[in-house]
Amino acid sequence: MSYPDLKDLASCRRCKRLADYIKDLPPAKGRTRGEYRNLPVSGFGDPEARVFLVGLAPGAHGANRTGRPFTGDGAGDFMYPLLFETGFANQPEAVSADDGLELRDLYISNVVKCVPPQNKPLAAEFNRCRPYLVAERGGLHNLKVVVTLGLGAFNSYMRLYLEQGQIKRLADYPFAHGASYRLPDGIWVVACYHTSRYNVNTGRMTRQMFVDLMRRVRTLAENG
Repeated sequence: MSYPDLKDLASCRRCKRLADYIKDLPPAKGRTRGEYRNLPVSGFGDPEARVFLVGLAPGAHGANRTGRPFTGDGAGDFMYPLLFETGFANQPEAVSADDGLELRDLYISNVVKCVPPQNKPLAAEFNRCRPYLVAERGGLHNLKVVVTLGLGAFNSYMRLYLEQGQIKRLADYPFAHGASYRLPDGIWVVACYHTSRYNVNTGRMTRQMFVDLMRRVRTLAENG
């Protein structure tokens, strides 16, 4: 099977619904459309990373605006200081694509590269975008652990293994925060509650939960 060239991602318009939504998306209060990138958002990070962290989709006024995953929104405001604390980033701040942030032993992306209405991609949009995720994963030659943020990212990533015939049923791999599965290719998949503002505000996700999980992820990466 052939996969798309990641260099062509910015020009991708495979999903008309998403392309139309980005084209007409009103800016957040106090901003202008000129401040928004309004294009598919590629992953970024350490090309030698052993850890691949995968979210659902770009935030409408975060990554869709800044062009970098989890940058400029509440989910990233929560996550990046903790990635710094656990040694996966060189600084706690993530405000723009040129703010000097560097990831260490970590690459970050989303299973869907364009912001969807109500933050809910359709099944067909997951499917059309999955080849880009596979291409990103294929470039991480030292990969040991994939961290999936939220049920949508977890299911989409696990569906790769189902499509490739490496697993028989998604039901054999239930989602739960901290659930860890070693897949037939030797890669660990670790499920994590999303770091969304809603989850943080309701206490579903806490600082200590994320720190503990990322420390365990480092151990898995080091032990192979």
